[in-house]
Amino acid sequence: MNLVDRKHTEIFWEQIGNYPRTTSIPRMTTAMFKFMLYLILFISATYIIYTLKLIKTSDSPCSINRHSVVKNSGVISANINVASSITKLEKTQLKHIVFGIAASSELWETRKNYIKLWWNKKAKMRGIVWLDKPVKTQPNEGLPPVRISGNTSHFSYKNKLGHRSAIRISRIVSETVRLKLGNVRWFVMGDDDTVFITDNLVRVLSKYDHNRFYYIGSSSESHIQNINFRYGMAYGGGGIAISYPLAVALEKMQDRCIQRYPTLYGSDDRLQACMAELGVPLTKELGFHQYDVYGNLFGLLSAHPVTPLVSLHHLDLVDPIFPETTRIEALKQFMLPTRVDSAGLLQQSICYDKSRNWTISVSWGFSVQVFKGIISPREVEKPSLTFLNWYRNANHTGFPFNTRPFNDQNAFKFYMTKVQLNSMKNQTVSVYEQHLSVCRWNPAAVDTVVVYKKPDPQLWDRSPRRNCCRVLKWKKKRMVVDVGVCKEDEISAV
Repeated sequence: MNLVDRKHTEIFWEQIGNYPRTTSIPRMTTAMFKFMLYLILFISATYIIYTLKLIKTSDSPCSINRHSVVKNSGVISANINVASSITKLEKTQLKHIVFGIAASSELWETRKNYIKLWWNKKAKMRGIVWLDKPVKTQPNEGLPPVRISGNTSHFSYKNKLGHRSAIRISRIVSETVRLKLGNVRWFVMGDDDTVFITDNLVRVLSKYDHNRFYYIGSSSESHIQNINFRYGMAYGGGGIAISYPLAVALEKMQDRCIQRYPTLYGSDDRLQACMAELGVPLTKELGFHQYDVYGNLFGLLSAHPVTPLVSLHHLDLVDPIFPETTRIEALKQFMLPTRVDSAGLLQQSICYDKSRNWTISVSWGFSVQVFKGIISPREVEKPSLTFLNWYRNANHTGFPFNTRPFNDQNAFKFYMTKVQLNSMKNQTVSVYEQHLSVCRWNPAAVDTVVVYKKPDPQLWDRSPRRNCCRVLKWKKKRMVVDVGVCKEDEISAV
């Protein structure tokens, strides 16, 4: 090494404080070196201790004293945010719904039997029956608690065709809000002659954010009714669902709003008038059924829209939905399938037996129809005119949906008589017996149709589509049909 190189090397070692021992080191440089070394050791020790403390804190029970709140505010905030996310993720359940049922003391003894069909105290359902006058009740009658509506005599009512009880009924949601019940997401109104399929109600409401303003229901089956009132109104008998924040907003302004509309006819149009002032439109769900019709509901029930059945109303005005029974007996029969597959109730499937030139329509849990000839699905899915509109007119222009003429001589009808679940196969078995018919043709002496179907609770979590059906076999006078989700490329081809 030459002289120049040696000099540069000595300067380098001197700068980094690591000069060879044979070389003398200035006293100040040594002191600085020790200071830096101690500082590094101190910082390292502090970091290790702090890290161990954090690990110990995370493993300990979630107890936070008042002295640690400020120190760990970031951790607490994170925990709160996680808890909030978990709460938001909880799906809407029956416990989150409070029913407000409009009832009349005059009709209570008869109408309460409709409520008993769907009210389930064991499921911890919540709701109030709102009456105009006190009635006799039994403690173990299986009904919701009863309350008397507030006085409405100070409200003006000027409609000559209606009844001022409409004011009382329109205030049911507001009066229920004032009870200050906890953990409520939805208030659902209905009449004492309304039957709810509560599982499907939950399925429908679960689609919506209950923290937003929602006014949910459906319009009338009578075109004239919708014109006289409006298509954008939820009809009260079919059921009206109102989200909690909207119900709170309604309660604050409803009494003043009612005073502004003394000439309106009913409770539901008063409610809609207030929704219009709040700026909230109707969110339409076709499974809420007002049934402003007379006669036989067969045509409507056997061709139900591809949507969950939520409610049925005006059951006092129509024929029993099963033949040769009382209204209540028929409805008890109708509710049986809800115990094994409520999501599939009334859902229509259409298939063909081309070897016999038949069209088969299954309305699961209710009926099977066998038509002579091959009829296209776009015709079969239209309700047959077995009913009259609200003004007792069978004219097909009186309805806000397409219909087809009912030809009793071309269709054999089979009504459900029993249904059960084979838990080993996870399969429902429903049996449909032939009803006396005036058909002029004989469908190979078939007197029973057996339908196999797997329960499908997630049916309405997917995009809406009719199930498919397939004729499986014949056994004596029995026809066996399978119903289920359509396979790839499977269609109801004519």
